[in-house]
Amino acid sequence: MWAPNARSISVIGEWNAWDAARDPLHPARGGVWTGFVPAARRGMLYKFRIVGADGVAYDKADPHALMSETPPATASVVWDHAYEWGDGTWLARRAERQGPTAPMAIYEVHLGSWMRGPGGEHLSYRAVAPKLIAHVRALGFTHVELMPLTEHPFYGSWGYQATGYFAPTRRYGEPQELMALIDALHQAGIGVILDWVPAHFPNDGHGLVHFDGTHLYEHADPRREVHPDWNTMIFNLARHEVRSFLLSSALMWLQAFHIDGLRVDAVASMLYLDYSRKEGQWLPNHLGGRENLEAIEFLRALNQAIHSEVPGAIVIAEESTAWPGCRTRSRTAGSGSTSSGTWAGCTTRCATSGATR
Repeated sequence: MWAPNARSISVIGEWNAWDAARDPLHPARGGVWTGFVPAARRGMLYKFRIVGADGVAYDKADPHALMSETPPATASVVWDHAYEWGDGTWLARRAERQGPTAPMAIYEVHLGSWMRGPGGEHLSYRAVAPKLIAHVRALGFTHVELMPLTEHPFYGSWGYQATGYFAPTRRYGEPQELMALIDALHQAGIGVILDWVPAHFPNDGHGLVHFDGTHLYEHADPRREVHPDWNTMIFNLARHEVRSFLLSSALMWLQAFHIDGLRVDAVASMLYLDYSRKEGQWLPNHLGGRENLEAIEFLRALNQAIHSEVPGAIVIAEESTAWPGCRTRSRTAGSGSTSSGTWAGCTTRCATSGATR
């Protein structure tokens, strides 16, 4: 656990009656705390009891948890990624099917509102698979773009305010059920793109905000700390550890879940220090400009890591300002209207939305 300013950290969970005295962690180099918890078992709930630099105790979900409780509950769950995949044929031809010259038609969908059960309940990842495959095939799309599935406390955010960057939301089932959905789409010849949000995160107390009693993942300066449009916290991409956290999340979705590409949300808000801010409300970079140099370097590192570690995967930027290096194409919404969109990396694509946004 990275928490350099914490006074103490303990793992609390079902196996130790949530007793902070039973399983303490110990400080190591680089602000990392370590420990071994022999009684923890798959499926058990847990959190971290962190006594911060301010002397206040916080119960935090694990930032690296692979699964969480179903919201509104907020504990992490001991879990794994064990799954037998059957999509080898798709993966073998993926680079060809979504290369720079390959035609792609992308159907964007929010799983929770796209289709419900007879009683209005959410369909599970497994249950939605055959219905989504039939619909996408009938309409002739090559790819599905899933709106964010990273765990999120506020359902009204549609997943764009995430607390669990390594955990798919439990609203539709366990991680292996999401793997089964992706596996089924691949076996049907349909690629899968995931919306992913490295720009900001919510200020829910069990999440990343004020993590060790200090501004750790977010900026301390109010001119960079809070996003004025969404009242969310902006990642401090000047920190090596924060960049590593986000890069690890991106690669996990591509590698462990066989995602074929990431659509990176709110890139415009990352690129400009004065985004949605008035004069005097933003802090220039060290050169005196409005460009967010740390975010630019992070996005470059993200593209480099993905194309190096996951050949054939694609990266798409939601970027609406014609930033140099992004290629602009039309984007068709579900209503049939057309708006400008910008796509980063080595791909140029058009997308069609299955949800009204």
